[in-house]
Amino acid sequence: MASERNSKPTLTERQAARRDWILQAATELASEGGYDAVQMREVSARANVALGTLYRYFSSKDHLLVAVMGHWANELQAQIEARPPTGETPADRVTGVLRRAARALAEAPELTASLVTAMSSMSSDDPPALEATRGVYDTVTALIRGALRPGEELGDDVIRVLAMVWFAALFARVRGWEDPRQMGDDLENAVRLLVPSGER
Repeated sequence: MASERNSKPTLTERQAARRDWILQAATELASEGGYDAVQMREVSARANVALGTLYRYFSSKDHLLVAVMGHWANELQAQIEARPPTGETPADRVTGVLRRAARALAEAPELTASLVTAMSSMSSDDPPALEATRGVYDTVTALIRGALRPGEELGDDVIRVLAMVWFAALFARVRGWEDPRQMGDDLENAVRLLVPSGER
């Protein structure tokens, strides 16, 4: 489970609401103008919180944007849990989940580019941002595991490689290294190579 979910019980109801306002404000700014439009002062004004309060929740702009990514991933996970993949084999279902994630990101190109820029800009000097990134990774791996049915298993190494391919394909799409449609194909190719087909 992503660290965003794990951290929520430590917040009061008011604090959690304030954090959500901040995430919503950052999401709106990134969707409207990309990475450069997300300035901490602008976020605090739109969320109607003091700048000092904003920094108590998020150590940096990159930390904030990675938290937005984590929030998006958790929402996608909830949607997939409500409407599970229906493929007959593990490979079909894992492919379906990863393609759904790719399509969801494609619907918000400015936001997606902002999130990728933030994730690629972080350093070890910002431990909270790195921890938020691990939370996003945990949710991606949970999405993959969630495509499996009782009795079906994938090794941790396979899930890790699939998650890494997902991130690599996302970076390639955002940076313009690949055609946007290639992301889904790359993910499916990785799944077909690594996940049992379950053919009868």
